[in-house]
Amino acid sequence: MIRSVSRFAGTALALAMLAGPALAQQAAPQAPQAAQPSASQLALAREVALGSGMTRSFDSITDQMLEQMSQMNVTRPEIKQDLDQVIEILRPEMEQQKQLMVNAAARVFANRLSEQELKDVATFFKSPSGLKYVQSQPVVLDDIVKEIATWTQNVSEYILIRARAEMKKRGHELQ
Repeated sequence: MIRSVSRFAGTALALAMLAGPALAQQAAPQAPQAAQPSASQLALAREVALGSGMTRSFDSITDQMLEQMSQMNVTRPEIKQDLDQVIEILRPEMEQQKQLMVNAAARVFANRLSEQELKDVATFFKSPSGLKYVQSQPVVLDDIVKEIATWTQNVSEYILIRARAEMKKRGHELQ
């Protein structure tokens, strides 16, 4: 159970980190936005999605899907060559699918941030600090996930010890 919680927390944190500065904007009161973002707002939002590094995860997902397809029939060497050819045919289609997800992420950003906020965030990601942030994200996220796992384990043990002590005061033994 603790491992599941750690994985969930790590995944949630990773997604939050990928959102970068835009996540902080969600906590701020939102100005009413038009029902449909403008074309320029969507273009900026796409720039933010790409500049933030979040689309690397889309690459990773599609690459993993193709790799799983390749490994699927490892016990049938007679079809490996044909399957490899099919996978190569599918690569451009997977790129199109990935672009659909990039566009979806852009719509999410455009619905949450004003055009000026998107400009500010896009500018940040182009700055030396923003570029460093994006470059260091994978390693930082790995380190944070490790820290979360340790922290979750420690907090879980602390809660159990404290609950046992409090229950003992009330005449109950917890295992």
